[in-house]
Amino acid sequence: MIKTLFEDFPEVSSKQWKQLIQYDLKGADYNETLIWKTDEGIHVKPFYHADEFQELPNISDTKAAEWQICQTIFVANVEKSNLKAINAIARGAESIKFILPSDDLVVKDLLVNINLTNIPVFFECQFLSAKFIDQFAFTPNMANIHIVTDIIGNLARTGNWFKNLKADHDELETIVKDTNSFTVQMDLYQNAGANMVQQLAYALSHANEYLNYFDSILSAKEKQSFKVTFSLAVGTNYFFEIAKLRALRTLWPILAEAYGFNTECFIFANPTKRNKTLYDYNTNMLRTTTECMSAILGGANLICNLPYDAIYHKDNEFGERMARNQLLVLRHESYFDKVNNPADGAYYIESLTQQLAEKALELFKDIEANGGFLNQLKKGLIQKKIKESAAKELDRFDKGELILLGTNKHPNPADKMKHELELYPFVKKNPVKTLIEPIIEKRLAEAVEQKRLEDE
Repeated sequence: MIKTLFEDFPEVSSKQWKQLIQYDLKGADYNETLIWKTDEGIHVKPFYHADEFQELPNISDTKAAEWQICQTIFVANVEKSNLKAINAIARGAESIKFILPSDDLVVKDLLVNINLTNIPVFFECQFLSAKFIDQFAFTPNMANIHIVTDIIGNLARTGNWFKNLKADHDELETIVKDTNSFTVQMDLYQNAGANMVQQLAYALSHANEYLNYFDSILSAKEKQSFKVTFSLAVGTNYFFEIAKLRALRTLWPILAEAYGFNTECFIFANPTKRNKTLYDYNTNMLRTTTECMSAILGGANLICNLPYDAIYHKDNEFGERMARNQLLVLRHESYFDKVNNPADGAYYIESLTQQLAEKALELFKDIEANGGFLNQLKKGLIQKKIKESAAKELDRFDKGELILLGTNKHPNPADKMKHELELYPFVKKNPVKTLIEPIIEKRLAEAVEQKRLEDE
């Protein structure tokens, strides 16, 4: 007969735990001493208990054991990029994302000796062209070929449409009818300093603009087979980031179901650039490791790690191999591919998931009630809120409350980086005329690093 673990011990309620903690505090205030508030407005308690839930959380449908390792390749030369992809696959990559700067590249040559039956391939296009899809006529099966095109994401990032609102939507409509999918690139919001509630709400509202547009264009059958991909960035707030991904998986089906769309949520995760540093750069590997761990436990489908030197070095074999090997170690030595829903039942994570989802849904409803995402983007309201959130985070960094080891805590004065720079690691100022104010990605450490470079 199987005995329940600890069944001989009496149950202890959350009230009893709190009373014991208050006794041990010897007069100190429980709320001020042990409860802290996040930028998202969530109060984090010292412990969580089953009796705080009206109903115990359901088992999620997360397939955390099925995550895949992805390799990103910027295509400057088709032949070299193809060989690089083949090499990455031989060394453990299970998916490839090609970043295409122009539509005059020959896609067929990029895919030579890549088995499309087993290897999903993503094409992130830095252009907008419906004719580009014609290049895939050579393959009868598009199941593992994915076109990453996000016209709203491009508007938010650059301040301009590719052409104009109508032309962009017309091109996108043709692409979507051929691919039966679209992408929401919500990593921009994290990299620019948005808090987690904002990231989730903006992603939903961003996606809602597409759902509104395609609702009357696609048939009920097409909607049910439709695939929506969320590309997001993951930070080092370990448990909160797990909860963020889980909250997205909770929220998307609610929105998709309202339009009759497929409720499956496909998540493409990358470590954030926001907290990466130029000095003491090896700490970036520690950061990306925990960020990838959060992505896995949160239920990301594909994870593409960020090389430790990505902010100041050009693409190089060593940095990319180290990034890929971090994921291989997590899979084969840390066994992060053995459990589908490891975060289920953890009261802390379940509580964070619920609170993030509720607050994001509230903000989403407010955005929609006030004209929708595009309207607020054009008025500069989204940009304003992100800048406010980024300023709060930067203030915490400047005060030493938010620590980046080697930068604002225990910096190494002997560390010199000026000779290492192959890329400009700071926000580039290029005055151009834009339709709206763009959302600018910016790292926390930039001002500190610029001062240190000047002093070298």
